[in-house]
Amino acid sequence: MKKVLSVLLALMMLIACGAAAAEQETRKIETPADAEEWIRVFLGEHPEELDGAWAMTAQMQAAADQMGGIGGLAKSLAALGTAGEIGSAVEGELSGFKTFSIPCAFSLMPVDLVLVIQDGAVAGLQTGAYSGRKEEKTESDLFDSVELNLPVPALGELPGILTMPKGDGPFPAVVLIQGSGASDKDEAVMGLRPFRDIAEGLAEQGVAVYRFDKRTYVYGAAMADNRRITLMDESIDDAVNAVQLLAKQEKIDPERIFVLGHSLGGNAIPAIARELKKQPADSRGFIMMAASPRPLEELAREQNEFLYSLMPEETEEQKAEKEAYLAEIEKTFSDLDKLKDLDSLTDDDTVLGIWKSYWKWLADYDILQAAKEITQPVLLLQGEEDYQVTMEDFSIWQEALGDKANWKMIAYPGLVHVFIPGQKAEGSAVYSRTEKVDSRVISDIADFINAQ
Repeated sequence: MKKVLSVLLALMMLIACGAAAAEQETRKIETPADAEEWIRVFLGEHPEELDGAWAMTAQMQAAADQMGGIGGLAKSLAALGTAGEIGSAVEGELSGFKTFSIPCAFSLMPVDLVLVIQDGAVAGLQTGAYSGRKEEKTESDLFDSVELNLPVPALGELPGILTMPKGDGPFPAVVLIQGSGASDKDEAVMGLRPFRDIAEGLAEQGVAVYRFDKRTYVYGAAMADNRRITLMDESIDDAVNAVQLLAKQEKIDPERIFVLGHSLGGNAIPAIARELKKQPADSRGFIMMAASPRPLEELAREQNEFLYSLMPEETEEQKAEKEAYLAEIEKTFSDLDKLKDLDSLTDDDTVLGIWKSYWKWLADYDILQAAKEITQPVLLLQGEEDYQVTMEDFSIWQEALGDKANWKMIAYPGLVHVFIPGQKAEGSAVYSRTEKVDSRVISDIADFINAQ
């Protein structure tokens, strides 16, 4: 059974860039061909063959040992799916280190694997934006899609697309904010493109849509060693800046700009609403899709336990696989227990590969209180077959905010986390479908926007 793809929690790759030198004289990574060879073995059937054969910094070796060696590190990529085509390595530089970025077409989430090299030794392994996929163009008589990149201070810019209804306007518009992880502008998961579905579906109903690659998708390597990173840096600041950018665009009505967040992006909406109050352009309203008011660590435990319960154990091989998965999630739960006492962690400590600063910000974020402060209209949507953010979360929202006149909540029978048809019992297998976001969801969002 394939390992689980978690939409709520980011897959944070091992980063062990330090000043330590290689401990032994072994093969060094000096050329793109060397990097490609290393990655092919790493993603092959016997990644442990890299141990001792290739130079590795002492700090990187220690970090890998904590994960069960190179083999254990390779297993941590299981959430990306099965390794597919491996592209050509591209040499680069990061904070004084040489890097090699290798496009890897994993079945669930294609990424670039970035080898960080110090004096020929592997000093770190990170993920970056997938450079192997070509942008798909959609032709329509109802809308146009134009490139509109979002500036990011000190980093550069994020590739973005503004999907604009044909006509003179001015049009209402919505900014799309992805869930956790290094997600592209389409929020692509395997063959699914939920944000593209929403953008094109809304544009056909007279609503302009702006979507852009997530900062960690484009600049993951540059941000990896930032021990002060929070959700503000990852999503919220860019969402606020996107509203300001959209308000200046021709044919966009600056008084009718909305923000839509999915999953962790939905959780960020109340914080985005607070920040927009300080800006020249505010939002006319908000849409929260599959957002949870509960702590991420609670959801992580719940998701893992649910997926474990789905695993069969009829054959000896299935029983062994289930036992191995149980050992993995128990290790994950042990890591999550550290969050019960954040003050005991140093700034250099991570939990599930995520720096303390990120968890501390989330712990201090009273999402329900922030949500109660929103005065604009809010539309909250939930799939009843979602196992990642469940109807328990929806009930909490209803109890806390259901009687507020500016809030509207809709639950959809038969829809899962990405708002396509499915069932809870399918688990992560639902992501192997080729469905599009349900038309009811897009129509309800369009009606909400056009009514304001």
